[in-house]
Amino acid sequence: MAKELTNSQVDRQNILNNQYALEEIRKEVGFDGILFEGEYKFLKDQISTFFEVDSRTIDRYLEKYSEELSENGYEVLRGKRLKNFKLALKSLDVDDINVVHKVVNLGVFNFRAFLDIAMILVESEKAKILRSVILDIVIDTINKKTGGGTKYINQRDEDFIVNYLRGEDYRKEFTDALNNYVDMGKAKYPIYTDKIYKSIFKENTQEYRQVLKLHDEENVRNTMYSEILLLISSFEAGFAEVLKNESERLSRKLKSNEVDKLFAQFESQRLWVPQIEVARNKMASRDLGFRDALHIRLKEYISAIKPEDFDRFLGEKSKDLAERLEEMKDVFERLKERG
Repeated sequence: MAKELTNSQVDRQNILNNQYALEEIRKEVGFDGILFEGEYKFLKDQISTFFEVDSRTIDRYLEKYSEELSENGYEVLRGKRLKNFKLALKSLDVDDINVVHKVVNLGVFNFRAFLDIAMILVESEKAKILRSVILDIVIDTINKKTGGGTKYINQRDEDFIVNYLRGEDYRKEFTDALNNYVDMGKAKYPIYTDKIYKSIFKENTQEYRQVLKLHDEENVRNTMYSEILLLISSFEAGFAEVLKNESERLSRKLKSNEVDKLFAQFESQRLWVPQIEVARNKMASRDLGFRDALHIRLKEYISAIKPEDFDRFLGEKSKDLAERLEEMKDVFERLKERG
């Protein structure tokens, strides 16, 4: 879906939190600032000159988006830090950038705050062009890091393979419980799997497939984040125990209406609430930011992807599934020998 950065703080923050894309954008823009305390700073007049707008326009954005810009690196220098900054200006011979040396405070932007202005400034044609460049670089960076696609970006997480394999065991517990304790035909397996999915992320299997544009032969769990798989396992293992206990108590298999009632009680337990909220946030936010996939029913849970998640899925610790499996080959062999 097309992103309109001027209208979406989440989309802007997803770019500003992506250190891998920021480095590529920095190279492309080539906007020189004033090196101060280990990073480049930019004055308001430099920003307005770059975007070819009046400095009062920048003032309006500073007022309207003060919290967002401050969180992304805009700050007001005072006292000793301001004095040191003036010395840096003097040493670089840039006193002619409308800096009044008698001021007691001075607002400065870092590169992230500069890009933030670029993504919200609607009066500048240069900003509009830069927004297009930014989006192209972000897409290109993610594709390079993931080998050309993000459908299976979840598998680059170092926790994925462990939670996936554990989940297969819990899945068998669940299907065995349905087989042994529920008096229904084969439809019970997809029906109660979908109930778990809808309880956790408000979508059944088919709806999830449509959001991620999966083909019929693709396994939905292969695309799920490790935290989602872990919560599904908790549901499956826990409800399998509920079915077993109730069936043994009644000394018979359970009817569908009885199972539905048990599940309604099971899913309504307060212990699930914080875990479900976290799961919904991670699925909705990561899928929108990484996969450009919007879970409409989880829209209220969307937030910006955290910087550590970019490291998790794009950084040095992230690897594709083939690499993970190769690394774990010895582990699998030992487990096989023990079995």
